[in-house]
Amino acid sequence: DPELSDLVAEYLRGEGWEIEVVHNGEVALRRANEEAFAALVLDVMLPGLSGFEVLRRTRASENPNTRSPIVMLTARGDEVDRVLGLEMGADDYLPKPFSSRELAARLRAVLRRSTPEETAASPSNPETQRHLLKVGEFEIDVAAHSARRGGTAIDLTALELRLLELLMSHAGNVVTREQIAHDVLGRGLLLYDRSVDTHMSNLRRKLTPGDDERNPIKTLRGTGYIFALPEQKG
Repeated sequence: DPELSDLVAEYLRGEGWEIEVVHNGEVALRRANEEAFAALVLDVMLPGLSGFEVLRRTRASENPNTRSPIVMLTARGDEVDRVLGLEMGADDYLPKPFSSRELAARLRAVLRRSTPEETAASPSNPETQRHLLKVGEFEIDVAAHSARRGGTAIDLTALELRLLELLMSHAGNVVTREQIAHDVLGRGLLLYDRSVDTHMSNLRRKLTPGDDERNPIKTLRGTGYIFALPEQKG
């Protein structure tokens, strides 16, 4: 909807953002590869290539420009679209109709999650320059925003890395879904909200592909999740 896009863009520009609007999925994919945008907002119903296809190709790309956080716009009440978008690597979703103010809030939240903390890059603080978080065979280099398993890099989105960092920093203890929503998604847990579970499923799949038995993330039904210490596995 070009008219809606222009109205939203006008509001976001008034909030201080530089905005580029495209109305075609193929153009969106090309621009996402050409320039490292701070964030992308994708409507599922794009002509040319659908928002889902743009999302899939963007997340599958090795181009560093395509690591931008992505917010998907989906039809009201269409849970299938929302879950599919999250499973494909979207950082958040917003059902239509929506307010420009809420979209701005969602964008601020995903940008906070994906932007490095200033202390992590501070040259005056050598400890923060090499902050390693290690549990068993898994390791996060907080300053470098990277994760490894047994020395092998794990390809995670910014949100998945924040989620893994939260779990590993509380290894051996339960982290509730409410805490995950607050600390990682930047909002409260909504009624019938499956986004936490979907992001967790994506993360578990990437940590130990095809080997669920060795996965350190355990589900405590109705409570939350726990990153098991080596002696807690099994």
